[in-house]
Amino acid sequence: MSVHDDLTSVQRCLDDLHRSVGRLEQQIGPGLEMRRVRTDADHLRESVALLSEAAPGLSPGLSAAPEQGGPPSPRRPDLVSIPDTPYDSSLWTDSDDEGLGAHDRHAP
Repeated sequence: MSVHDDLTSVQRCLDDLHRSVGRLEQQIGPGLEMRRVRTDADHLRESVALLSEAAPGLSPGLSAAPEQGGPPSPRRPDLVSIPDTPYDSSLWTDSDDEGLGAHDRHAP
């Protein structure tokens, strides 16, 4: 099975679960336990929806790899280089030492 088929199957099962929870709630009645089950089922549906957005081959942010002849691969974000040179110390002249407070003040 492909990823798309698996996600579709999971979504179908979660839809069945949602309907079953609704029927069960009508038979048992509302209560804390039913709210927990309904919330858990809703969280599962939301998680699968997020997973299907991020699944390879399904999202629009994918680029094909024709030179390798393989499946599409996710686009990598552009790298940002961070220089090894020290920061300008004037950036920190009016700041407090984190966790220690200002030099001219004392703790209460």
